[in-house]
Amino acid sequence: MTPTYELDGSDAGGQFVRTALALSVLENEPIRIENVRGNRSTPGLRHQHLAVAETMVELCDADATGVELGSETVEFDPALETRSRHPRLEGGRYAVDIGTAGSVTLLFDAVLPLAAVLESPLRLTVTGGTDVKWSPPLDYVRHVKLPLLRQFGLVAACELERRGFYPTGGGRATLHLAPSTIEPIDLRSRGEADGLRLYSTEAAALSEQDVAFRQAEGALERLDDGLEARERCETTAESACPGSAIVLRLEYEAGPGGATGLAGFTALGERGTPAERVGEDAANAANRFLAGTAPVDRHMADQLLVFLALAGGRVRVPEETDHVATSRALLEAVDVPTTLERAADGEEPVVSVDSSAALLD
Repeated sequence: MTPTYELDGSDAGGQFVRTALALSVLENEPIRIENVRGNRSTPGLRHQHLAVAETMVELCDADATGVELGSETVEFDPALETRSRHPRLEGGRYAVDIGTAGSVTLLFDAVLPLAAVLESPLRLTVTGGTDVKWSPPLDYVRHVKLPLLRQFGLVAACELERRGFYPTGGGRATLHLAPSTIEPIDLRSRGEADGLRLYSTEAAALSEQDVAFRQAEGALERLDDGLEARERCETTAESACPGSAIVLRLEYEAGPGGATGLAGFTALGERGTPAERVGEDAANAANRFLAGTAPVDRHMADQLLVFLALAGGRVRVPEETDHVATSRALLEAVDVPTTLERAADGEEPVVSVDSSAALLD
């Protein structure tokens, strides 16, 4: 295998690996990633990153080396039938067991962009952690990320079977992905505020303490005035271990580009932390966002860059986080140039990819 792109992950984490593998499939070009997760205290592939790499190998019947626990160098060649500007990927039904409370949603994140090259529907069922640290809770994916991306052509849905909290995991969810024509993204303005939706969940073991209700109350009391709660959903879920999560979705009227801004803010329950405080933490993040003008939250800003690479477009982001900077550097490394525009009046920056340079051009 002679890699087309040689990538260095010494200053990056798992998102770099997930996006690099997706880009390799989308471009149908072999890559070599060295110093995998090099800036982490335990570098190399951990269980959830290994699950992503193994899934990509299986989906493409790819040639790969270094796909093993702890590996700090990975070579991956999707080896789809023809080397072409527009490779095609067969769908099918797949099942993955991460084996720990590793994040189900981050595995979904790696696979979502592949909708652009699918020839038939893909159904991916994953067992692991559905609501765990350092990753978006499942309700963020279902109620924020997927609705936002559907505006730009993504055909996808997420089905929950069982919640999985840290440390046991054991949750299960299915991603349904169909062949999709991704359109250029225009999210430079979020329009007028159009309401709030709140999703609070508790494991059945916490139901007697009314954790879901108390999380919701804590969030609503802390949120800035003027937001109308259009939906308040509190659920009790079967799970192998106790846990809780809350997701706040802020939604806006269509901006000048015709797209509706959506932003999500999350928090997870922890032992010793009052449920009200968990809700307050999510609300505090929402309040900070409300002070700006970006139409997407800081976590979505990073996750959207691979979709900008697909079709081009412009997204105003709350800030250029380390994740955004790393993702931009990765796109540049695989020959997808990006631009960061800073407004003179201090308005949040706009990240853009010219459609002529996009992968699906």
